[in-house]
Amino acid sequence: MANLLSLLKSEISRIARKEVRAETLSLKKASVNYRSEIAALKRRIANLESALNKLGKASKRAPAAAEEGEQQSLRFRADGFATLRKKLGLSAAEMATLLGVSAQSVYHWENGKSKPRAAQLVAIAQVRKLGKREAAARLAQET
Repeated sequence: MANLLSLLKSEISRIARKEVRAETLSLKKASVNYRSEIAALKRRIANLESALNKLGKASKRAPAAAEEGEQQSLRFRADGFATLRKKLGLSAAEMATLLGVSAQSVYHWENGKSKPRAAQLVAIAQVRKLGKREAAARLAQET
């Protein structure tokens, strides 16, 4: 009787394992498929993000390239800037007020310790077009 009971018990557990294995096998296959699909989607997202970053950088460069064309005609020489200031009869502080920068910046530009930024080059180019009277008038307006 004990032998029959143990045989029946072992047969039932064998059949149960076989059915569970069949069920889990289909779940494992589905899991593998889902994981591969997720990995493919992650790769696709990474590629799209890198393409988006490249487009963003290219769009930032395009206006900068157009501005560079304008800036290439805007040259800056320290001694030329000092000569312009003296020609207009302005002090470094007055020139700084006219350009919207600090007097220290004007000092550094004239001594060649630094160079003006693009926006400041445009302002310097506009001041170059002024005469003594116009510069004095603008300075009077700003103070």
